Amino acid sequence: MDSILVTGNGPLHGRIPIAGAKNACLTLMPATLLSEEPLTLTNAPRLSDIKTMTALLQSLGAEVSALQDGQVLAMSSHDLTSHTAEYEIVRKMRASNLVLGPLLARFGQAVVSLPGGCAIGARPMDLHVEGLEALGAEIELKDGYLHAKAPNGLKGAVHEMRFASVGATENIVMAATLAKGATVLKNAAREPEIVDLVECLRKMGAQIQGEGSSTIEIQGVDRLHGATHQVVTDRIELGTYMLAPAICGGEVELLGGRMGLVGSFVEKLTAAGVDVEETEAGLKVSRRNGRVRSVDVVTEPFPGFPTDLQAQMMALMCTADGVSVLEERIFENRFMHAPELMRMGAQIEVHGGTATVTGVERLKGAPVMATDLRASVSLILAGLAAEGETVVSRVYHLDRGYEHVVRKLEGVGAKIERIKG
Repeated sequence: MDSILVTGNGPLHGRIPIAGAKNACLTLMPATLLSEEPLTLTNAPRLSDIKTMTALLQSLGAEVSALQDGQVLAMSSHDLTSHTAEYEIVRKMRASNLVLGPLLARFGQAVVSLPGGCAIGARPMDLHVEGLEALGAEIELKDGYLHAKAPNGLKGAVHEMRFASVGATENIVMAATLAKGATVLKNAAREPEIVDLVECLRKMGAQIQGEGSSTIEIQGVDRLHGATHQVVTDRIELGTYMLAPAICGGEVELLGGRMGLVGSFVEKLTAAGVDVEETEAGLKVSRRNGRVRSVDVVTEPFPGFPTDLQAQMMALMCTADGVSVLEERIFENRFMHAPELMRMGAQIEVHGGTATVTGVERLKGAPVMATDLRASVSLILAGLAAEGETVVSRVYHLDRGYEHVVRKLEGVGAKIERIKG
């Protein structure tokens, strides 16, 4: 099993290109199921999760081709052979559940295994089911599979979600594009990935308005057509690499970055004493003088602080001047990186959904183990700022969400290498 060796090597300088958003691409890919015409995605990230979604779509009979070194995905669902998303594929990645709405909307039936992914909490499917049932679907759970049908087609409705779930918003919006009549989805999630999905669906002929707000209105149409769409910049990769010069010192420009994608995160970085400025090519981040200041963080749905940047922010706070409190409100069981950071000398106390971090002047390299996707990169960031060598094992998690992480960090002066297991 591969591992990554990181050696603390001082400040970082240079430029890092930011890839297309994993979470956006994983949402856009199932949209091909809504039309018999081709859907082409550009700026696609080259990640194992994308390969998993490709395998899932192909198992349904869709055609998916990766072109231009994997950065272009050409898809077509003109002749599907199955409406069942099997457990063996779905268990690898939670986003697999996003085929449920499109299959149900276009074909009136779908059988989808309950999903898997990182072990960071239950993340149940009830919000997806409630929304689709509001559109007239009949859904039953049998033997670990959701059996959904809408023999007379879906029908528009007014539905308010109990929680602003990103995945449920995406599934319901996709399903509603082909429903009869108008759908009003209240308490919808507002993430940039949802805005990106709506922009793509609109190119395919969908009639949607209100994306980016808590109320999305969809007027169903009879059919959608093909389109070409560029995947939005990955705000989580962007935030992750913004933390590299914050924790190590130096100055790094993140190519393709936009302030609007990471507004609440930038507020915390600025409060910690890190400089962030917009450039023609992206965002420039610098930290030149001494330790950062401690700041408190509460994870919230967009536009609040992203849960997917909590682990990385904790790595920064481990070397901050003062005491910081990080409160996780999105997922339970998402502090599994804390014990690993403590192996490196961090002072962290976890009580339920709250972690209290007392900053130390310097972390020390140690063998550590990645427990999930974002935890894995938080340990790499910590290793960049630590004395000596840090070996991060179980980095297969990393491959799900970050392409060429070693190459990108090496390019700005980090001492990092992947060790084949």
